[in-house]
Amino acid sequence: MQPAFLPDDYFRKWSTAEIFSRGTSFEIDLGCGEGSFLTAMAAHYPERLFLGVERLMGRVRATCRGIAEHKLDGVRVLRAESRYTLEWLLQPGSISRLHYLFPDPWPKKKHHKNRLVQEDFLPVLHRALADNGEFLMKTDDSDYADWVAERMDASPLFSRLSWPEDAFFYPKTDFQRQWEEQGKPIFRARYRKVNWNARTEAA
Repeated sequence: MQPAFLPDDYFRKWSTAEIFSRGTSFEIDLGCGEGSFLTAMAAHYPERLFLGVERLMGRVRATCRGIAEHKLDGVRVLRAESRYTLEWLLQPGSISRLHYLFPDPWPKKKHHKNRLVQEDFLPVLHRALADNGEFLMKTDDSDYADWVAERMDASPLFSRLSWPEDAFFYPKTDFQRQWEEQGKPIFRARYRKVNWNARTEAA
């Protein structure tokens, strides 16, 4: 299986089986950069499926090289825009975990509209996640951490989970190592999709 996933149609939704030839759900590294986190996760969890999403061609090529060098199975990388991928390219309910690590915080107020996590993005994320699927975020920017928490905590679509440092294997990205070397604190948040069918039955 080639590391790069190259859809022949960007105007339909693709299932897990079509992307990986097996499985029903997978994890996404959204904005995977050059793939250090993605390849470390795939090596540690060979039984899982992983898809890296990255917009920049140079980073996609670097990730593909890392996948090939480590001879990893069950991991692919897609060159596409993040929100478009979740909203239009992937079958709803197919993502078991979405990792959103050290995105551009767009710190200037006039640029806040460019941040991925907005009120209208939350239904898109909810549809994309599988039942009990999770959204995990890390950032070095306290303002962006507060921005995400304010919107996710206020939404009935998600419930917040605890995330102790040693809860499970979770490799550091190159950005995290860089920020920690500079003495910057790292902010993290973990949320679970609220399953409306189960919620309605419980009521």
